[in-house]
Amino acid sequence: MKLSEFDYSLPKELIAQYPLEQRDKCRLMVLDRASGEIAHKTFESIVSYFKAGDLLVLNNTKVIPARLFGKRKTGGKVELFLLEKKNPTCEALVRPAGRVKEGEKIILESGDEVEVLGRGDVGKFVKFSRPLTDILNEIGHVPLPPYIDRDDEEADKNDYQTVYCENEGATASPTAGLHFTRELLDGVQGTGCRIQYVTLHTNYGTFAPVKTEDVESYKMHREQFELSAETAEAIAETKKAGGRVFAVGTTTTRVLEYCAGKASSGYTDMFIYPGYKFKVVDHLITNFHLPKSTLMLLVSAFAGKDFIFEAYRQAIEKRYRFFSYGDATLIL
Repeated sequence: MKLSEFDYSLPKELIAQYPLEQRDKCRLMVLDRASGEIAHKTFESIVSYFKAGDLLVLNNTKVIPARLFGKRKTGGKVELFLLEKKNPTCEALVRPAGRVKEGEKIILESGDEVEVLGRGDVGKFVKFSRPLTDILNEIGHVPLPPYIDRDDEEADKNDYQTVYCENEGATASPTAGLHFTRELLDGVQGTGCRIQYVTLHTNYGTFAPVKTEDVESYKMHREQFELSAETAEAIAETKKAGGRVFAVGTTTTRVLEYCAGKASSGYTDMFIYPGYKFKVVDHLITNFHLPKSTLMLLVSAFAGKDFIFEAYRQAIEKRYRFFSYGDATLIL
């Protein structure tokens, strides 16, 4: 299977740079795998697709302000994009990567000193001189993805978090959940559908380009997760009673499938691509994804590549908004 098979052309103006003012007013494309039909709705109408006995599973990770700015001793500007949150040493993308050397010290905007250590799996290890939480709270910036071509703003501190975020640790938002409001979640529960949570600390690797043309040889980045006993029990009860499991986002999907619905915690580098047989997830709520990305491969595995590409063709034709702050899909 070749990565180039999952490429498509997207007009740049369709990449959403800001979210809508009201989260649940975005557009919703509904893909029915059984009938092959595609419908065009608004996200608030998603409540009508749930019924008593179903289960909605969301990722309750909370995004940390993972971007830090500083200077080298020479005066050159440096950006640190944290890939994790650990004290006092954690892995980060250091830019400009080629110029900042091992052993060099960076002076942050707060005056704190950061020592650059050796290479990690993706970036470089950096060591902070005082508790990282304090530094992030003082000078951390919202880690907007690279295709949002602007500086982060005050509103992003709220807009780039789900309304149900709880467990701090993500450096990228689980953006499929951004469309839900408290009222909408109440509406889902009002249908008799249960709601449960998993945690997967989405990191920058979710935007990392797949560097191998041979899909099967690609190694996925690792992310920390937890699936509680309570959630596992709800999944088992739902399946036993003939209910359906709705996963919100590719992050939730990867946790549910990696754990096969069982309680577990740790790290997962599970890579889902066409040919994979889903064990837990019946329906998927997600956004529109980057071409040739691991996310595009996952939704193609779930709905079939041809169906996904027809949906994306229609989305471009109808001027849907793409990626993190864009519109949503519901795959039935």
